Amino acid sequence: MARTVGIGNQDFEVIRKGNYFYIDKTRFIKDWWESGDHVTLITRPRRFGKTLTMSMVEKFFSVQYAEREDLFQGLSIWQSEKFRNLQGTYPVLFISFADVKESSYVQTRKKICSIIKETYHHYQFLLEGDILSEGEKQDFRNISVDMEDHQASGSIKTLTNYLSRYYGKRVIILLDEYDTPMQESYVNGFWKELVSFTRGLFNSTFKTNPYLERAIMTGITRVSKESIFSDLNNLKVVTATSEKYMDCFGFTEGEVFAALDEYGWSGRKQEVKRWYDGFIFGSCQDIYNPWSIINYLSTGKLESYWANSSSNSLAGKLIRESGKRIKQEFEQLMKGESIEVEIDEQIVYDQLSAKKNAIWSLLLASGYLKAIKTEFEERTGHRKYWLALTNREVHLMFETMIHDWFTDTDDSYNDFIKALLRDDLKAMNHYMNRVALSTFSYFDTGKNPSGEEPERFYHGFVLGLMVELSDRYILTSNRESGFGRYDVMLEPRDAADDGIILEFKVQDKEEEKELSDTVEAALEQIERKKYEAMLVEKGVPREKIRKYGFAFCGKTVRIGGGRDS
Repeated sequence: MARTVGIGNQDFEVIRKGNYFYIDKTRFIKDWWESGDHVTLITRPRRFGKTLTMSMVEKFFSVQYAEREDLFQGLSIWQSEKFRNLQGTYPVLFISFADVKESSYVQTRKKICSIIKETYHHYQFLLEGDILSEGEKQDFRNISVDMEDHQASGSIKTLTNYLSRYYGKRVIILLDEYDTPMQESYVNGFWKELVSFTRGLFNSTFKTNPYLERAIMTGITRVSKESIFSDLNNLKVVTATSEKYMDCFGFTEGEVFAALDEYGWSGRKQEVKRWYDGFIFGSCQDIYNPWSIINYLSTGKLESYWANSSSNSLAGKLIRESGKRIKQEFEQLMKGESIEVEIDEQIVYDQLSAKKNAIWSLLLASGYLKAIKTEFEERTGHRKYWLALTNREVHLMFETMIHDWFTDTDDSYNDFIKALLRDDLKAMNHYMNRVALSTFSYFDTGKNPSGEEPERFYHGFVLGLMVELSDRYILTSNRESGFGRYDVMLEPRDAADDGIILEFKVQDKEEEKELSDTVEAALEQIERKKYEAMLVEKGVPREKIRKYGFAFCGKTVRIGGGRDS
């Protein structure tokens, strides 16, 4: 009989006691312990089992679970006598920053201090007896949400001192979702303040701490060493492209297929693979997203479980406000192609909007992209990455994101698409102006206003066309054709549809007094550079090729052309 699927369980003890569906990942304990690494930072996308793994490690090593060997019996770690003897022999601090999502520095600092206070409260028994001096007991009681920075930064180190003396052993520290406050601080504009506070806390806890046995930190991103780990030279970093622990997070294809067999769905393996396979960690390919697999085992329905399980607003904002090059590369990704980029897997949040290719580092760490190949160039000292969208679920997520860019236009965008398909020039002009008026500023970063340079809007608009018309057209943009470059070409998938060429031009008021002059210049360029050549080569008759010139002046648009242009 198939095991019960428990959705959202992240406590190892609850899963084992309830005999809920679980894939044995206890080999991680052995691999991590035998590595000898003092402080390990592991980055994986959200909902990839990081919290459950930390809970598993806590239950294995913690002295508070010394009598709970039943939790591990029958699992791979229990086959080793050495590790059976290690179970329940260390004091363990398990701390999570997963819920630190405040919108200001003051509230974020208080939240972190509150978590530290709660951790202290768990060890109130230290106040009994004479392990601590009276002064230390008073310091213990003084831990609060409003404690001074110097007290907060040393608080976890101090607690490990107390626990080490009480148990006669150094302490294992587990810090889950360490970077959640970092991401929130970037989105809400207090990155620099939080970095200063966090650097002091991490340095004291993980670097200058003689009471620390070993530590694991988990998160989604590898925040740059210069930001918060500048003093931490004892840090072993394991990212999505590292070989270490590459099959310890997420489900392998063998594990997924065995689960489908268990639940009587052996015939569904290929459709599940199409939706949820595609993650690559190190050289281990065909890693599946656990959250989607567990939900699928529960419902039997193919849906976007992982992609829709939390906000993707940061990724959407960065892509929406990006310039021409990023949006063009994103077009390639949306067409199922890969892009070749040089990136640094370390992320400096306050440089995400400005640093070249930083967005790809974030999307790779977040699991939206996979590195299908990496290559180190000795000459430059840089590493190249070939990146692609992870799977169908992620592709659908981005389709929805792009569609939502235009949802505030009162259906004008959809009406424009309909007018374009039926060659209704009057309606195209009406609805395009409404779309531009509503969305120009939406694509701005504030540095290069779209009213002066509509490039960001244009490339966002092209992505919208790609999503809305993907069932009828193959879209390419800004590519070579004939004697020049066209802006957008729509190649029909069905011979009954027309081919469409769109040329975008910003009015040059010195040469073009009216927008109609700019439209004519755009149409003339289409003819002069023979942009229709590629469509003709693909078998589209010349009489079935429509050409449009789009002229921009600020947020005003004029469109001319059509079937008879």
